[in-house]
Amino acid sequence: MERIQGGHASSNELLKAAGELSAPEFERFATEIITLRARRNATSLPRDEARLLLKINQGLSPKVRARLDVLVPKRISGKLDEKELAELKRLTERAEKVELQRVKNLMTLARIRKMKLSDVMKEVGIRTQEYA
Repeated sequence: MERIQGGHASSNELLKAAGELSAPEFERFATEIITLRARRNATSLPRDEARLLLKINQGLSPKVRARLDVLVPKRISGKLDEKELAELKRLTERAEKVELQRVKNLMTLARIRKMKLSDVMKEVGIRTQEYA
């Protein structure tokens, strides 16, 4: 993918570049964009809400996310060794704790705003997963 020079890219150029990212790179990029939006919005929000939004959008570190992006496909294909399986279990547990805290923070934000959780999630750009 070609790098955008000078820091003056249009939104169309950025979207085109994002469309060329691999799936894991795109997920990291999308998370960073949502975090950036939360930081920008945080300047006009009450302190408690701003702090919660930053926590909600924090997520896993890029290093942990990248490692999961390697280990999960290996697990699916049955190519994990014992050491990698133990690492995947540990990282999965960490990811679940992060997601649990994220939901708790979303619930707190919903209480503060006197809104339904699903409405707060829509408002901050979090989509629910649909299961077949």
